[in-house]
Amino acid sequence: MKRTLVGAAVALAALTAAGGAEAKGCIKGAIVGGIAGHYAGHHGLVGAAAGCAIGRHRANARARQMDQQQMGSSAQPVSAR
Repeated sequence: MKRTLVGAAVALAALTAAGGAEAKGCIKGAIVGGIAGHYAGHHGLVGAAAGCAIGRHRANARARQMDQQQMGSSAQPVSAR
């Protein structure tokens, strides 16, 4: 129990220290990874860290894809009448 509380405190401190843009995707990934890590051999902290990294990667990839779609749609030429 004590180990879980310390882990939660460390995770909370890390999340509050991260900026808003850096935390995008991290919180959801950390929660899912922490739960999965806990049930896969009591490695909740390792799972939370990995989940955070994966969540951030996916959020950044999604943001890049949205930027490319917006640039692609705004770069189309306007047809002449």
